[in-house]
Amino acid sequence: MDRSGLMIGGIFGASVAVVALTVLIIPPFELRPEPAGGIVEAQAPSPAPAQAPAEPSYIDLSLVRIFEISEPGVVQIEVRRPPQLASPGGGVGSGFVYDTLGHVITNAHVVRAAERISVTFLDGRSYEAQLVGADADTDLAVLRVEASRSVLHPLTVASSSGLKIGEPVAAIGNPFGLSGSMTSGIVSQMGRLLPQSSGFSIPDVIQTDAAINPGNSGGPLLNMQGHVVGINTAIQSTTGEFTGIGFAVPSDTLRKIAPVLISEGAYEHPWIGVRGADIGPEYASVLGLADARGFVILDVVPGSPAFKAGLEGASETVTREGREFRVGGDIILSVDGADVRKIDDILIRLQRDKEVGDTMTLGVLRDGRSVSMDVLLEGRPSR
Repeated sequence: MDRSGLMIGGIFGASVAVVALTVLIIPPFELRPEPAGGIVEAQAPSPAPAQAPAEPSYIDLSLVRIFEISEPGVVQIEVRRPPQLASPGGGVGSGFVYDTLGHVITNAHVVRAAERISVTFLDGRSYEAQLVGADADTDLAVLRVEASRSVLHPLTVASSSGLKIGEPVAAIGNPFGLSGSMTSGIVSQMGRLLPQSSGFSIPDVIQTDAAINPGNSGGPLLNMQGHVVGINTAIQSTTGEFTGIGFAVPSDTLRKIAPVLISEGAYEHPWIGVRGADIGPEYASVLGLADARGFVILDVVPGSPAFKAGLEGASETVTREGREFRVGGDIILSVDGADVRKIDDILIRLQRDKEVGDTMTLGVLRDGRSVSMDVLLEGRPSR
């Protein structure tokens, strides 16, 4: 159940239900004492980071050259957590330089509950970092270090929208604390839905077979021009180590959220407020649909945007071949004129194109009739 109010089928099928999503932060090999310092929010806004040209050159670089130009902008992040936590102690993750003001991008789970954060650059110099802002719902965080511009080498952040399945990519980070490690692979799939411990899911996630392991969290996923197209976040594994499937938050999500984290310290996500299920062939037969597509609303959260717009949930339960199916709810077939095959299409639209206060137009099938419903998006409720 996605706490945004939308039930998800998940990335994994029932045959791999035991497979866990492993976040990529590891205990450190060695932690050096850092000066005491609090975690505060930065007040000054940041300039936009370096951006890739609107029309990419399409001139691929060698992996050697990509590493040479990118390594100075990749950092190691060490954290220390209070002893009273369930998982006290420290950990190691990765990150990269975002701009010349000292902002560094990493994963929110890398710095979660940290009482002390340090950032180590390629030349070995370490700086105490302040947490500027974090968004657990996309697993993104922004840090800031007081380092000279000669130390800061921002990586260029490109758009992830043009990525193709099969396109070569490279990952740089600190797997198992081994700083400055590089691996390569391809984009295995796009638009994955990544469940989070927060109860929400990250939509539009990149799947890659570039080897990433504990310690890679927060490091960049690079295209063959050496531009950041994703932030390495999690792996699918039964052992906690890489098994061929890794996930990265797309750079387009970063480009939308990071500036807000820098200026405001937090990001407010829009939500609809329904629970439901994707429509497969069996469900389509029960509902009397010719095509197995769309999202059937089972419940509407009271007081939510969907509730205020008049969307309706299931009204009864029927049994087919020993299985129960809830029926009678609105079926979402399109969003803003684009077809909805499953819940992913709705969540991706929310993430890419919508903000709190926007209107989303849903094409709904109700009692065999097609109707259009306008939903005024509000901020997700606090957990």
